[in-house]
Amino acid sequence: MSVREFMKMLLVKECMTLTELAKQASKVSKKKITVDSISRKLQKETMKFNEAEFLAGILGYKINFERMN
Repeated sequence: MSVREFMKMLLVKECMTLTELAKQASKVSKKKITVDSISRKLQKETMKFNEAEFLAGILGYKINFERMN
């Protein structure tokens, strides 16, 4: 699953738009985060892990790695 699919899935689960996510992310980080910047990174698959982790946290999720048996 790509980061883009992962974020889209979380947005749908939380009934939130990308615009709302960008507004909340800006508020929490105290930096200007735009819909366009998030969208572009998701589209081009250039989003860093810490950015994806931060946005997932805004949506109320934690990224977790589990060892495969």
